[in-house]
Amino acid sequence: QVQLVESGGGLVQAGGSLRLSCAASGNIFSVSAMDWYRQAPGKQRDLVARITSGGSANLADSVKGRFTISRDNAKNTVYLQMNSLKPEDTAVYYCRCDATLIGSSSIYKSYWGQGTQVTVSA
Repeated sequence: QVQLVESGGGLVQAGGSLRLSCAASGNIFSVSAMDWYRQAPGKQRDLVARITSGGSANLADSVKGRFTISRDNAKNTVYLQMNSLKPEDTAVYYCRCDATLIGSSSIYKSYWGQGTQVTVSA
């Protein structure tokens, strides 16, 4: 199986910055897309950013110009640099990836992290 462990969340004032990290580990053969989602209280979980194994990135309109997604393929790790944070960015941020396992290299499955809380105070 694959485990995703997020880190870097916390409390920050509006205008501040945080950097989230998510490391995938386990019986991994390959990792394709890696994403960051977020879910605010009482709201649905939304895609914030996605990056392919080749480095192509897409960001939600609400975070363009403020957030940057990147990855280190050698470490199976994805990052989310969040600048100019706003109170509306407050949410639990989840990492997700598509990965294949050793011995099942043609079957991609989706895996989720446990989430990390980001709170932005006004």
